[in-house]
Amino acid sequence: MTRRRVAVAAATIAVLACLGGPARLSGLRSADTLPSRLSDQEFWKLSVDASETDGFFRSDNLLSNELGLQYVIPELVRTAHAGAVYMGVGPEQNFTYIAALKPKMAFIVDVRRGNLQLHLLYKALFELSPDRAAFVSRLFSRKRPDGLKTSSTASEIFTAYSKVEGSEALYKENLKAVGDHLVKKHGFALSAEDLEGIDYVYHSFFWYGPDIQYWSTGGRFGRGFRATYADLMVATDMDGAPRGFLADEDRFAFLKDLESRNLLVPVVGNFAGPKAIRAVGAWVRAHGGIVSAFYLSNVEQYLSQEGTWSAFCGNVATLPLDGTSTFIRSVRTGYNGRGMGLTSELGNISSEVKGCAAAASR
Repeated sequence: MTRRRVAVAAATIAVLACLGGPARLSGLRSADTLPSRLSDQEFWKLSVDASETDGFFRSDNLLSNELGLQYVIPELVRTAHAGAVYMGVGPEQNFTYIAALKPKMAFIVDVRRGNLQLHLLYKALFELSPDRAAFVSRLFSRKRPDGLKTSSTASEIFTAYSKVEGSEALYKENLKAVGDHLVKKHGFALSAEDLEGIDYVYHSFFWYGPDIQYWSTGGRFGRGFRATYADLMVATDMDGAPRGFLADEDRFAFLKDLESRNLLVPVVGNFAGPKAIRAVGAWVRAHGGIVSAFYLSNVEQYLSQEGTWSAFCGNVATLPLDGTSTFIRSVRTGYNGRGMGLTSELGNISSEVKGCAAAASR
């Protein structure tokens, strides 16, 4: 960790120099030509062109196990610019950070194609659902309970759905609607393997319901931090304020709109790989954008174990950044209670990648 904890002032100067100085950064902002919408063809081409081959992770990772992920949001929104580009990895926790930062565009880069399939499922569910209660109904294939309103809290929504059994008929109906939406409406060239992957993910949510947790679908380890989907959705920041993406209709509506305009793009890629991060960075730079936040989860832990952290650092150094661009990372708390093994911390990207300019130029 010490190699990444360097003086902020010196690092900012170094990165400004690497990226062309303050004038270059100012030019990036003033020349911002990030699209207000991508066509279906542009969305799919961008995802395909930026992606690497499918990789491996130890679990399906269908949902987070980070119950403390909201703790950094008050500081994050004070630090990172809104209206820029968000990057992240993994499943639904990205939606909570996106709803807080309100970027113009988002990219989710993950080593497994299964994560891309998961986000395509979410894309369809967001677009097909008029409100949060309908979204939860579709996600878990449960009939919508009476009495839920747009003013209902996340706790009220998930308490209501905890009393409803899953419906296989609704699951099959919704699965067909998802497939039709992605293939017929959007025209995405999904392979049979992609459709099977979406079915696998969706069936898992139907089968386990709101009690699904990180290890429900197995993996190399059968035990761990067992926060359920419902636990994650009713979690708060340290002051007790709910900031999850299903906390209120405004957050949900922002994500629904971003998805509907094809501006949340899933990409398959290894953080230390030769293509994905650099391709996203090149596209964002070509459109005059800035990456304001990059959610890492705890991927750096695995990169360090594999001896590839420096390659990742070099990749990040190619991104268009400014002095406020922020890493969001998950760290161990040392507490092994239910769902409490991980929390989040922030880091200045420019500072932490200042030594990787040489690698970035290769």
